[in-house]
Amino acid sequence: MLSLRLPGRRSARSGLRSARPASAQAIDSALIWVVAALLLLGVVMVYSASIALPDSPRFASYRPTHFLVRHVFALGLGLAVGLLAFAVPIRMWQRWAPLLFTLGLVLLVLVLIPGVGKVVYGARRWLSLYLVNLQPSELMKLFVVLYAADYTVRKQDYMQHFSRGFLPMGAAVALVGLLLLLEPDLGAFIVIASIAMGVLFLGGVNGRLFAGLVVTALGTFALLILMSPWRRERIFAYLDPFADPLGKGYQLTHSLIAFGRGEWFGVGLGGSIEKLHYLPEAHTDCLFAVIGEELGLFGVMVVIALFYWLTRRAFEIGRQAIAIDRVFAGLAAKGIGVWIGFQAFVNMGVNVGLLPTKGLTLPLMSYGGSGILVNCVAIAILLRIDFENRRMMRGAG
Repeated sequence: MLSLRLPGRRSARSGLRSARPASAQAIDSALIWVVAALLLLGVVMVYSASIALPDSPRFASYRPTHFLVRHVFALGLGLAVGLLAFAVPIRMWQRWAPLLFTLGLVLLVLVLIPGVGKVVYGARRWLSLYLVNLQPSELMKLFVVLYAADYTVRKQDYMQHFSRGFLPMGAAVALVGLLLLLEPDLGAFIVIASIAMGVLFLGGVNGRLFAGLVVTALGTFALLILMSPWRRERIFAYLDPFADPLGKGYQLTHSLIAFGRGEWFGVGLGGSIEKLHYLPEAHTDCLFAVIGEELGLFGVMVVIALFYWLTRRAFEIGRQAIAIDRVFAGLAAKGIGVWIGFQAFVNMGVNVGLLPTKGLTLPLMSYGGSGILVNCVAIAILLRIDFENRRMMRGAG
């Protein structure tokens, strides 16, 4: 188990020596280019996946560019808020972490109040702000990253104890899970629980406690599935989608057809047939399938490589921060890596039939104002952590 005890002089110096070549620039330009590539490709694919939606009765009043304009607006807002987030020192994010977590809980309660929360497809997940709809569960993903990192730092001396180390954080995540399940939003709960578990593991929680946490989490999810008939049906559909291709297996079968049509290099940008009202939520949950159909295996592998590089870079930034005694910053960076990497993996796994169908978007790419906004802020915080790492290493040099 990794321990985050503050490194001694020798380990800190070795960490500085290993990371010093990266401090030649003030900003990680490679990270910016990778994120920009994902964002820009997301804009193109959202437009391609949504251009035909106005042909359906549900979106008959929309223009072909309706979702593109809203997506670009959310992206512009996300970049603006991200610039503001980058200007905030990491010590301030650590100070605000408990307050932000509390704010997230309040928003999750507000969204459940009839007349306040907005209902879409039977789920109450959004707060209407007139110009935009805010999804508190997306905000909570970032807030949990910050809160779990701050909690681990504050409770470092008790991480080997159940009652004083593990239990308070477990109770906090359970409360978040209860509120999310009332919406319901099991997908967001799975991501948030994975973030918290990942940060606790990286923070040095007792191995037996962590194993117990994993078993408890898996048991809880299994119980939720067994107690919910419609969730059971989705699981069985995932195991054999072609047994009911017009029912529970409809989304997965058409997703697989999209990948099959794409072959090596795709049918060409804009040439997808599955997005023509065959593939549900093509611009959100199933954007990866549209990429597979239009850009083929080549496009799919490029997207996977970009997310892999981004996740790995987040962990490298976190390692460098911990090497210079910035434990909160290091855990926050790794938490962002866990979040983006895990959610991207789940979305891709669902689209290719590796995992059961679950309503999770592809980070940085899928349509969704709250998701794009929070993703941009998370990347800004990651860049800020790296910026402060480089500044400290230049000073030490």
